[in-house]
Amino acid sequence: MDFKFIFTIVFLVLFSSVRAQEGATTLDIRECIDIALENNLTLRRSQLLREGARIDYNQSRAQRLPNANLSGGYGLNFGRSIDPTTNDFITREINTLNFGGNAGVVLFNGFNIHNTINRAETSLEASEFDVKKATNDITLNIINNYLTVLFNNELLENAKYQLESSKNQLDRTKKLVASGALPRTSELELVSQVASDEVNLVNAQNNLDLAKLTLKQSMLIPASQTINVVMPDLDITMEEADLSVSVEQVYQLALETQPEILSADLKKESALLGVRVAQSGISPSITAGAGFRTNYSDAFSVGNETSVGSQFQNNLSKYLSLGISIPIFNRLSVSSDIQRSKISLQQAEINAIEERNTLRQTIESAYNNALAASKTYAASERRVEALEETFRSVENQYNLGAANFTDYQLASNNLYQAKSDLIRAKFDFVFKKKLVDFYQGKPLDL
Repeated sequence: MDFKFIFTIVFLVLFSSVRAQEGATTLDIRECIDIALENNLTLRRSQLLREGARIDYNQSRAQRLPNANLSGGYGLNFGRSIDPTTNDFITREINTLNFGGNAGVVLFNGFNIHNTINRAETSLEASEFDVKKATNDITLNIINNYLTVLFNNELLENAKYQLESSKNQLDRTKKLVASGALPRTSELELVSQVASDEVNLVNAQNNLDLAKLTLKQSMLIPASQTINVVMPDLDITMEEADLSVSVEQVYQLALETQPEILSADLKKESALLGVRVAQSGISPSITAGAGFRTNYSDAFSVGNETSVGSQFQNNLSKYLSLGISIPIFNRLSVSSDIQRSKISLQQAEINAIEERNTLRQTIESAYNNALAASKTYAASERRVEALEETFRSVENQYNLGAANFTDYQLASNNLYQAKSDLIRAKFDFVFKKKLVDFYQGKPLDL
Protein backbone atom coordinates (compact mmCIF):
# COMPACT_ATOMS: atom_id res chain seq x y z
CA MET A 1 0.00 0.00 0.00
CA ASP A 2 1.35 3.45 -0.97
CA PHE A 3 1.09 5.28 2.36
CA LYS A 4 2.41 8.56 0.89
CA PHE A 5 -0.39 8.52 -1.66
CA ILE A 6 -3.01 7.97 1.04
CA PHE A 7 -1.53 10.73 3.18
CA THR A 8 -1.66 13.10 0.19
CA ILE A 9 -5.35 12.31 -0.38
CA VAL A 10 -6.17 12.90 3.28
CA PHE A 11 -4.27 16.19 3.26
CA LEU A 12 -6.04 17.44 0.11
CA VAL A 13 -9.48 16.47 1.43
CA LEU A 14 -8.92 18.19 4.77
CA PHE A 15 -7.29 21.24 3.13
CA SER A 16 -10.15 21.68 0.66
CA SER A 17 -12.60 21.27 3.53
CA VAL A 18 -10.88 24.03 5.50
CA ARG A 19 -10.83 26.33 2.46
CA ALA A 20 -14.53 25.66 1.91
CA GLN A 21 -15.36 26.61 5.49
CA GLU A 22 -13.98 30.12 4.94
CA GLY A 23 -16.82 31.20 2.62
CA ALA A 24 -19.49 28.94 4.07
CA THR A 25 -22.98 30.03 5.12
CA THR A 26 -24.03 28.61 8.47
CA LEU A 27 -27.69 27.58 8.66
CA ASP A 28 -29.82 26.16 11.43
CA ILE A 29 -32.73 23.81 10.81
CA ARG A 30 -35.32 26.61 10.78
CA GLU A 31 -33.38 28.56 8.17
CA CYS A 32 -33.03 25.47 5.98
CA ILE A 33 -36.78 24.86 6.20
CA ASP A 34 -37.58 28.49 5.36
CA ILE A 35 -35.29 28.43 2.30
CA ALA A 36 -36.86 25.19 1.08
CA LEU A 37 -40.39 26.53 1.56
CA GLU A 38 -39.53 29.70 -0.34
CA ASN A 39 -38.00 27.85 -3.30
CA ASN A 40 -40.16 24.74 -3.55
CA LEU A 41 -42.27 24.63 -6.71
CA THR A 42 -44.74 22.05 -5.40
CA LEU A 43 -45.65 24.40 -2.58
CA ARG A 44 -46.01 27.30 -5.01
CA ARG A 45 -48.36 25.20 -7.13
CA SER A 46 -50.48 24.42 -4.06
CA GLN A 47 -50.57 28.10 -3.17
CA LEU A 48 -51.73 29.01 -6.69
CA LEU A 49 -54.49 26.41 -6.49
CA ARG A 50 -55.54 27.95 -3.19
CA GLU A 51 -55.68 31.41 -4.78
CA GLY A 52 -57.81 29.98 -7.60
CA ALA A 53 -60.18 28.53 -5.00
CA ARG A 54 -60.34 31.93 -3.30
CA ILE A 55 -61.32 33.57 -6.60
CA ASP A 56 -64.05 30.94 -7.11
CA TYR A 57 -65.37 31.62 -3.61
CA ASN A 58 -65.50 35.40 -4.12
CA GLN A 59 -67.20 34.95 -7.48
CA SER A 60 -69.82 32.60 -6.00
CA ARG A 61 -70.66 35.14 -3.29
CA ALA A 62 -71.11 37.83 -5.95
CA GLN A 63 -73.89 35.75 -7.56
CA ARG A 64 -76.24 37.04 -4.85
CA LEU A 65 -75.82 40.58 -6.15
CA PRO A 66 -77.92 42.00 -9.01
CA ASN A 67 -76.32 42.42 -12.40
CA ALA A 68 -76.53 45.79 -14.16
CA ASN A 69 -75.59 46.85 -17.68
CA LEU A 70 -75.68 49.99 -19.78
CA SER A 71 -75.81 50.04 -23.57
CA GLY A 72 -75.71 52.65 -26.29
CA GLY A 73 -75.41 52.87 -30.04
CA TYR A 74 -75.14 55.14 -33.08
CA GLY A 75 -76.64 54.45 -36.50
CA LEU A 76 -76.46 56.02 -39.97
CA ASN A 77 -79.32 55.00 -42.29
CA PHE A 78 -79.58 55.51 -46.10
CA GLY A 79 -82.58 55.20 -48.42
CA ARG A 80 -85.96 54.05 -47.22
CA SER A 81 -85.97 53.40 -43.49
CA ILE A 82 -88.06 53.81 -40.36
CA ASP A 83 -87.64 56.82 -38.14
CA PRO A 84 -87.18 55.27 -34.67
CA THR A 85 -88.80 58.27 -33.00
CA THR A 86 -92.06 58.22 -35.07
CA ASN A 87 -92.02 54.77 -36.66
CA ASP A 88 -92.82 56.48 -40.00
CA PHE A 89 -91.22 55.41 -43.29
CA ILE A 90 -88.85 58.02 -44.63
CA THR A 91 -86.49 58.23 -47.58
CA ARG A 92 -83.46 60.21 -46.51
CA GLU A 93 -80.21 59.89 -44.62
CA ILE A 94 -80.75 59.94 -40.85
CA ASN A 95 -78.53 59.74 -37.81
CA THR A 96 -79.81 57.92 -34.75
CA LEU A 97 -78.68 57.48 -31.17
CA ASN A 98 -79.98 55.03 -28.60
CA PHE A 99 -79.24 54.52 -24.93
CA GLY A 100 -80.51 52.01 -22.39
CA GLY A 101 -79.86 50.06 -19.26
CA ASN A 102 -81.08 46.99 -17.43
CA ALA A 103 -80.64 45.22 -14.12
CA GLY A 104 -81.72 41.84 -12.85
CA VAL A 105 -81.55 39.72 -9.73
CA VAL A 106 -82.26 36.08 -8.97
CA LEU A 107 -84.86 35.78 -6.23
CA PHE A 108 -84.91 31.98 -6.04
CA ASN A 109 -83.27 29.15 -7.97
CA GLY A 110 -83.58 26.10 -5.78
CA PHE A 111 -80.81 27.29 -3.38
CA ASN A 112 -78.31 26.95 -6.21
CA ILE A 113 -76.43 30.12 -5.25
CA HIS A 114 -76.47 29.27 -1.54
CA ASN A 115 -75.05 25.78 -2.09
CA THR A 116 -72.55 27.02 -4.66
CA ILE A 117 -71.17 29.51 -2.13
CA ASN A 118 -70.91 26.82 0.55
CA ARG A 119 -69.19 24.45 -1.88
CA ALA A 120 -66.68 27.11 -2.94
CA GLU A 121 -65.98 28.01 0.69
CA THR A 122 -65.43 24.36 1.57
CA SER A 123 -63.10 23.90 -1.39
CA LEU A 124 -61.14 26.96 -0.29
CA GLU A 125 -60.72 25.51 3.22
CA ALA A 126 -59.59 22.20 1.69
CA SER A 127 -57.00 24.01 -0.42
CA GLU A 128 -55.63 25.65 2.74
CA PHE A 129 -55.00 22.20 4.20
CA ASP A 130 -53.43 21.06 0.90
CA VAL A 131 -50.91 23.90 1.28
CA LYS A 132 -50.30 22.80 4.87
CA LYS A 133 -49.74 19.22 3.71
CA ALA A 134 -47.19 20.36 1.12
CA THR A 135 -45.47 22.44 3.81
CA ASN A 136 -45.29 19.45 6.16
CA ASP A 137 -43.86 17.17 3.46
CA ILE A 138 -41.12 19.67 2.64
CA THR A 139 -40.33 20.22 6.32
CA LEU A 140 -40.05 16.49 7.05
CA ASN A 141 -37.76 16.05 4.07
CA ILE A 142 -35.49 18.89 5.21
CA ILE A 143 -35.34 17.54 8.77
CA ASN A 144 -34.38 14.11 7.45
CA ASN A 145 -31.64 15.54 5.21
CA TYR A 146 -30.45 17.89 7.96
CA LEU A 147 -30.13 14.98 10.38
CA THR A 148 -28.23 13.02 7.73
CA VAL A 149 -25.69 15.86 7.57
CA LEU A 150 -25.38 15.86 11.37
CA PHE A 151 -25.04 12.08 11.37
CA ASN A 152 -22.24 12.11 8.80
CA ASN A 153 -20.56 14.99 10.60
CA GLU A 154 -20.40 12.92 13.79
CA LEU A 155 -19.09 9.95 11.81
CA LEU A 156 -16.37 12.24 10.47
CA GLU A 157 -15.47 13.33 14.00
CA ASN A 158 -15.41 9.69 15.07
CA ALA A 159 -13.08 8.87 12.16
CA LYS A 160 -10.80 11.77 13.13
CA TYR A 161 -10.71 10.57 16.72
CA GLN A 162 -9.91 7.04 15.60
CA LEU A 163 -7.10 8.27 13.36
CA GLU A 164 -5.65 10.42 16.13
CA SER A 165 -5.82 7.50 18.55
CA SER A 166 -4.00 5.23 16.09
CA LYS A 167 -1.34 7.88 15.48
CA ASN A 168 -0.76 8.28 19.22
CA GLN A 169 -0.48 4.54 19.59
CA LEU A 170 1.97 4.44 16.68
CA ASP A 171 4.15 7.04 18.43
CA ARG A 172 4.17 4.97 21.62
CA THR A 173 4.91 1.81 19.69
CA LYS A 174 7.83 3.43 17.88
CA LYS A 175 9.40 4.26 21.26
CA LEU A 176 8.83 0.71 22.52
CA VAL A 177 10.32 -0.72 19.34
CA ALA A 178 13.33 1.60 19.66
CA SER A 179 13.86 0.41 23.23
CA GLY A 180 13.59 -3.22 22.16
CA ALA A 181 10.39 -3.85 24.14
CA LEU A 182 8.37 -4.65 20.98
CA PRO A 183 9.34 -6.15 17.64
CA ARG A 184 9.56 -4.08 14.42
CA THR A 185 6.42 -5.82 13.09
CA SER A 186 4.32 -4.09 15.77
CA GLU A 187 5.28 -0.71 14.35
CA LEU A 188 4.57 -1.79 10.77
CA GLU A 189 1.19 -3.17 11.75
CA LEU A 190 0.25 0.13 13.36
CA VAL A 191 1.42 2.01 10.27
CA SER A 192 -1.04 -0.11 8.31
CA GLN A 193 -3.76 0.64 10.88
CA VAL A 194 -3.13 4.39 10.55
CA ALA A 195 -3.38 4.10 6.78
CA SER A 196 -6.72 2.27 7.09
CA ASP A 197 -8.00 4.96 9.46
CA GLU A 198 -6.95 7.62 6.96
CA VAL A 199 -9.00 5.89 4.26
CA ASN A 200 -11.98 5.79 6.67
CA LEU A 201 -11.54 9.52 7.23
CA VAL A 202 -11.58 10.22 3.49
CA ASN A 203 -14.74 8.13 3.09
CA ALA A 204 -16.39 9.91 6.02
CA GLN A 205 -15.59 13.31 4.51
CA ASN A 206 -16.98 12.21 1.13
CA ASN A 207 -20.19 10.97 2.77
CA LEU A 208 -20.57 14.28 4.62
CA ASP A 209 -20.10 16.22 1.36
CA LEU A 210 -22.72 14.04 -0.31
CA ALA A 211 -25.16 14.58 2.57
CA LYS A 212 -24.68 18.36 2.30
CA LEU A 213 -25.28 18.16 -1.44
CA THR A 214 -28.55 16.31 -0.85
CA LEU A 215 -29.60 18.95 1.70
CA LYS A 216 -28.79 21.77 -0.73
CA GLN A 217 -30.72 20.06 -3.51
CA SER A 218 -33.76 19.66 -1.26
CA MET A 219 -33.56 23.41 -0.57
CA LEU A 220 -33.15 24.09 -4.31
CA ILE A 221 -29.95 26.08 -3.85
CA PRO A 222 -26.86 25.71 -6.08
CA ALA A 223 -24.43 22.94 -5.26
CA SER A 224 -21.64 25.52 -5.49
CA GLN A 225 -22.99 27.35 -2.44
CA THR A 226 -21.00 26.21 0.60
CA ILE A 227 -23.01 25.65 3.76
CA ASN A 228 -22.45 24.52 7.32
CA VAL A 229 -25.22 23.42 9.65
CA VAL A 230 -25.73 24.27 13.30
CA MET A 231 -25.36 21.27 15.58
CA PRO A 232 -28.34 21.21 17.98
CA ASP A 233 -28.34 19.40 21.30
CA LEU A 234 -29.54 15.91 20.43
CA ASP A 235 -28.65 14.12 23.65
CA ILE A 236 -31.35 11.53 24.26
CA THR A 237 -32.67 11.03 27.78
CA MET A 238 -34.40 7.87 28.94
CA GLU A 239 -37.68 9.80 29.07
CA GLU A 240 -37.32 10.80 25.41
CA ALA A 241 -36.41 7.26 24.42
CA ASP A 242 -39.63 5.97 25.98
CA LEU A 243 -42.72 6.12 23.75
CA SER A 244 -45.31 7.05 26.36
CA VAL A 245 -48.32 6.84 24.02
CA SER A 246 -49.89 3.91 22.22
CA VAL A 247 -50.10 3.64 18.46
CA GLU A 248 -53.90 4.00 18.65
CA GLN A 249 -53.57 7.22 20.65
CA VAL A 250 -51.18 8.61 18.03
CA TYR A 251 -53.63 7.70 15.27
CA GLN A 252 -56.60 9.35 16.99
CA LEU A 253 -54.58 12.53 17.52
CA ALA A 254 -53.46 12.47 13.89
CA LEU A 255 -57.07 12.29 12.69
CA GLU A 256 -57.68 15.64 14.37
CA THR A 257 -54.54 17.40 13.17
CA GLN A 258 -53.20 16.00 9.89
CA PRO A 259 -54.07 18.28 6.94
CA GLU A 260 -54.54 15.44 4.44
CA ILE A 261 -57.38 14.04 6.58
CA LEU A 262 -59.01 17.42 7.11
CA SER A 263 -58.69 18.20 3.40
CA ALA A 264 -60.21 14.86 2.38
CA ASP A 265 -63.18 15.39 4.70
CA LEU A 266 -63.75 18.89 3.35
CA LYS A 267 -63.57 17.63 -0.23
CA LYS A 268 -66.19 15.03 0.65
CA GLU A 269 -68.39 17.80 2.06
CA SER A 270 -67.77 19.88 -1.07
CA ALA A 271 -68.84 16.94 -3.25
CA LEU A 272 -72.07 16.61 -1.23
CA LEU A 273 -72.79 20.28 -1.82
CA GLY A 274 -72.07 19.65 -5.49
CA VAL A 275 -74.93 17.15 -5.53
CA ARG A 276 -77.26 19.78 -4.06
CA VAL A 277 -76.13 22.32 -6.64
CA ALA A 278 -76.90 19.88 -9.44
CA GLN A 279 -80.29 19.02 -7.92
CA SER A 280 -81.25 22.69 -7.94
CA GLY A 281 -81.46 22.37 -11.72
CA ILE A 282 -84.90 20.70 -11.37
CA SER A 283 -86.34 23.58 -9.32
CA PRO A 284 -88.15 26.61 -10.72
CA SER A 285 -86.23 29.87 -10.74
CA ILE A 286 -87.66 33.30 -10.09
CA THR A 287 -86.02 36.49 -11.33
CA ALA A 288 -86.80 40.20 -11.16
CA GLY A 289 -85.63 42.87 -13.55
CA ALA A 290 -85.84 46.54 -14.42
CA GLY A 291 -84.65 48.68 -17.30
CA PHE A 292 -85.02 51.75 -19.49
CA ARG A 293 -84.46 52.71 -23.10
CA THR A 294 -84.51 55.94 -25.11
CA ASN A 295 -83.38 57.17 -28.53
CA TYR A 296 -82.77 60.18 -30.78
CA SER A 297 -83.20 60.78 -34.54
CA ASP A 298 -82.08 63.85 -36.46
CA ALA A 299 -84.98 63.24 -38.90
CA PHE A 300 -87.46 64.16 -36.19
CA SER A 301 -85.47 67.18 -35.12
CA VAL A 302 -85.79 68.79 -38.60
CA GLY A 303 -88.66 71.27 -38.39
CA ASN A 304 -89.31 70.42 -34.76
CA GLU A 305 -86.02 71.83 -33.46
CA THR A 306 -86.00 69.22 -30.69
CA SER A 307 -82.66 68.84 -28.92
CA VAL A 308 -80.95 65.55 -28.20
CA GLY A 309 -81.69 65.91 -24.49
CA SER A 310 -85.35 66.62 -25.14
CA GLN A 311 -85.73 63.62 -27.46
CA PHE A 312 -84.01 61.35 -24.92
CA GLN A 313 -86.42 62.60 -22.28
CA ASN A 314 -89.53 62.37 -24.49
CA ASN A 315 -88.65 58.90 -25.87
CA LEU A 316 -87.72 57.39 -22.49
CA SER A 317 -89.39 54.07 -21.71
CA LYS A 318 -89.05 52.07 -18.47
CA TYR A 319 -90.01 48.61 -17.37
CA LEU A 320 -90.19 46.29 -14.37
CA SER A 321 -90.37 42.52 -14.76
CA LEU A 322 -90.90 39.40 -12.68
CA GLY A 323 -90.20 36.08 -14.32
CA ILE A 324 -90.44 32.43 -13.45
CA SER A 325 -88.78 29.56 -15.29
CA ILE A 326 -89.96 25.98 -14.74
CA PRO A 327 -87.74 23.25 -16.21
CA ILE A 328 -89.79 20.66 -18.09
CA PHE A 329 -87.35 18.81 -20.31
CA ASN A 330 -83.68 19.69 -20.87
CA ARG A 331 -82.44 16.69 -22.83
CA LEU A 332 -81.29 14.91 -19.63
CA SER A 333 -78.61 17.52 -18.92
CA VAL A 334 -79.78 18.12 -15.33
CA SER A 335 -80.26 14.41 -14.69
CA SER A 336 -76.76 13.70 -16.02
CA ASP A 337 -75.29 16.47 -13.84
CA ILE A 338 -76.93 14.96 -10.77
CA GLN A 339 -75.62 11.48 -11.57
CA ARG A 340 -72.09 12.76 -12.19
CA SER A 341 -72.13 14.76 -8.94
CA LYS A 342 -73.20 11.64 -7.01
CA ILE A 343 -70.31 9.70 -8.55
CA SER A 344 -67.94 12.50 -7.50
CA LEU A 345 -69.33 12.25 -3.97
CA GLN A 346 -68.67 8.49 -3.89
CA GLN A 347 -65.12 9.07 -5.15
CA ALA A 348 -64.55 11.70 -2.44
CA GLU A 349 -65.82 9.26 0.20
CA ILE A 350 -63.42 6.58 -1.08
CA ASN A 351 -60.54 9.06 -1.05
CA ALA A 352 -61.33 9.99 2.56
CA ILE A 353 -61.26 6.32 3.56
CA GLU A 354 -57.99 5.78 1.65
CA GLU A 355 -56.38 8.75 3.39
CA ARG A 356 -57.34 7.27 6.77
CA ASN A 357 -56.04 3.83 5.83
CA THR A 358 -52.77 5.34 4.55
CA LEU A 359 -52.40 7.44 7.69
CA ARG A 360 -53.01 4.45 9.98
CA GLN A 361 -50.48 2.30 8.12
CA THR A 362 -47.91 5.12 8.09
CA ILE A 363 -48.33 5.73 11.81
CA GLU A 364 -48.12 2.02 12.64
CA SER A 365 -44.89 1.73 10.66
CA ALA A 366 -43.46 4.95 12.15
CA TYR A 367 -44.38 3.86 15.68
CA ASN A 368 -42.88 0.38 15.32
CA ASN A 369 -39.76 1.83 13.67
CA ALA A 370 -39.36 4.35 16.51
CA LEU A 371 -39.81 1.59 19.10
CA ALA A 372 -37.23 -0.59 17.39
CA ALA A 373 -34.85 2.37 17.01
CA SER A 374 -35.21 3.13 20.72
CA LYS A 375 -34.20 -0.42 21.63
CA THR A 376 -31.33 -0.36 19.12
CA TYR A 377 -30.06 2.91 20.57
CA ALA A 378 -30.16 1.58 24.14
CA ALA A 379 -28.34 -1.60 23.09
CA SER A 380 -25.74 0.39 21.15
CA GLU A 381 -25.03 2.52 24.21
CA ARG A 382 -24.42 -0.56 26.34
CA ARG A 383 -22.21 -2.05 23.62
CA VAL A 384 -20.04 1.06 23.39
CA GLU A 385 -19.61 1.18 27.18
CA ALA A 386 -18.53 -2.46 27.25
CA LEU A 387 -16.14 -2.14 24.29
CA GLU A 388 -14.55 1.00 25.74
CA GLU A 389 -13.60 -1.00 28.82
CA THR A 390 -12.36 -3.85 26.64
CA PHE A 391 -10.26 -1.52 24.50
CA ARG A 392 -8.68 0.20 27.52
CA SER A 393 -7.76 -3.18 28.95
CA VAL A 394 -6.31 -4.52 25.68
CA GLU A 395 -4.46 -1.24 25.04
CA ASN A 396 -2.77 -1.41 28.42
CA GLN A 397 -1.83 -5.04 27.84
CA TYR A 398 -0.52 -4.23 24.38
CA ASN A 399 1.67 -1.42 25.73
CA LEU A 400 3.05 -3.84 28.29
CA GLY A 401 3.66 -6.50 25.66
CA ALA A 402 1.08 -8.86 27.14
CA ALA A 403 -1.24 -8.66 24.07
CA ASN A 404 -0.41 -8.93 20.40
CA PHE A 405 -1.35 -6.44 17.67
CA THR A 406 -4.19 -8.61 16.40
CA ASP A 407 -5.93 -8.33 19.76
CA TYR A 408 -5.31 -4.58 19.86
CA GLN A 409 -6.53 -4.03 16.29
CA LEU A 410 -9.64 -6.13 16.88
CA ALA A 411 -10.52 -4.20 20.05
CA SER A 412 -9.86 -0.86 18.35
CA ASN A 413 -11.92 -1.67 15.25
CA ASN A 414 -14.75 -3.08 17.33
CA LEU A 415 -14.92 0.10 19.38
CA TYR A 416 -14.79 2.30 16.27
CA GLN A 417 -17.60 0.32 14.64
CA ALA A 418 -19.66 0.36 17.84
CA LYS A 419 -19.36 4.15 18.10
CA SER A 420 -20.37 4.50 14.46
CA ASP A 421 -23.35 2.23 15.07
CA LEU A 422 -24.32 4.29 18.13
CA ILE A 423 -24.24 7.50 16.08
CA ARG A 424 -26.35 5.85 13.41
CA ALA A 425 -28.81 4.52 16.01
CA LYS A 426 -29.08 7.93 17.68
CA PHE A 427 -29.98 9.84 14.53
CA ASP A 428 -32.22 7.04 13.31
CA PHE A 429 -34.17 7.21 16.57
CA VAL A 430 -34.29 11.03 16.60
CA PHE A 431 -35.93 11.15 13.16
CA LYS A 432 -38.34 8.29 13.81
CA LYS A 433 -39.31 9.74 17.19
CA LYS A 434 -39.80 13.09 15.45
CA LEU A 435 -42.23 11.39 13.06
CA VAL A 436 -44.28 9.99 15.93
CA ASP A 437 -44.32 13.45 17.57
CA PHE A 438 -45.36 15.01 14.26
CA TYR A 439 -48.41 12.75 13.96
CA GLN A 440 -49.43 13.86 17.45
CA GLY A 441 -49.58 17.43 16.19
CA LYS A 442 -46.32 18.58 17.77
CA PRO A 443 -44.20 21.21 15.98
CA LEU A 444 -41.74 20.06 13.33
CA ASP A 445 -38.36 21.22 14.56
CA LEU A 446 -35.14 20.05 16.21
